[in-house]
Amino acid sequence: MDAAPAAASDRGRDSLFLLARLRIAGFDEELSVRVRNLSAGGLMAELPEPVEPDAAVQIELRGLGWQSGRVAWQTEGRAGIAFDRPVDPQRARKPVGARTGDQAPHQPLRFPG
Repeated sequence: MDAAPAAASDRGRDSLFLLARLRIAGFDEELSVRVRNLSAGGLMAELPEPVEPDAAVQIELRGLGWQSGRVAWQTEGRAGIAFDRPVDPQRARKPVGARTGDQAPHQPLRFPG
């Protein structure tokens, strides 16, 4: 399982464990990162290597797709990323394959005979 729910704080930040992919402007390689908390304005992630503060980045989050932002801070293997546009953090919490309200339920297949 790549996401584990936890309690939400009073600042609108949810603690969680979510795997994501990170692209850093000017580098070809994507990094695998662990997102530890997520809010509408940004996130905190564990990084395998340091990233310069104010670096432009893109991060792919389940349920949200690729989001652009900037590294706000970085210390001891963790970094804060501020999104360029607010996101709905609850979309990242939905289980993979979960049905949204506008989708019809799947009908069972019927075979002749």
